[in-house]
Amino acid sequence: MNATTLALVRHGETDWNAERRIQGRSDVPLNDTGRAQVRATARLLQGQDWDFVVCSPLSRARESAEIIAGELGLTVTSQIPELVERHYGRAEGMQDGDELRALRIPGGFLEAETEEEVAARASLALRRVVKANPGSRIIVVAHGTLIRLTLSALSGGPVGSISNAGHCVIHHVLRDDDAVEWSLSVVNGAAWPVPEPA
Repeated sequence: MNATTLALVRHGETDWNAERRIQGRSDVPLNDTGRAQVRATARLLQGQDWDFVVCSPLSRARESAEIIAGELGLTVTSQIPELVERHYGRAEGMQDGDELRALRIPGGFLEAETEEEVAARASLALRRVVKANPGSRIIVVAHGTLIRLTLSALSGGPVGSISNAGHCVIHHVLRDDDAVEWSLSVVNGAAWPVPEPA
């Protein structure tokens, strides 16, 4: 068997996150709280062998990736356009209220990218990363909704919201019979699935 491990990390907090605004593809930078969150996540990833970092091209993900790479002595090798956050159309920048509710439709918002579209493009991007780097251990810095939808699609089960700078770990295993398995082991820094209470 040949296993490739991906740590998917959500970017740190931005002012729009703090204000509970829909961010999507709007290029909003990290704030100081977000930078501290990312440094804390980098410390959690220390002591494990990681090979390199890739990221979404949006600035909040790029800076988060650069912080993590700097803390771990790694290199950000590429920015992957397909890892940008979900496009929310006219809803971007809005807070909850009547104007936002007027845009809601089942599964999202008017003019927004569908959940299925997000999961499909991001899953394809991760498969390409794995195919190009079999057996590697890779940190992927992206966005909360994209990570949640993609992990749900690849693992075959629902995954809840991803916190700012939260990290998740998923393993791609190519078995000897060429069957592929995706196995999710960490969500938001905690073991997954959540162990049953004793």
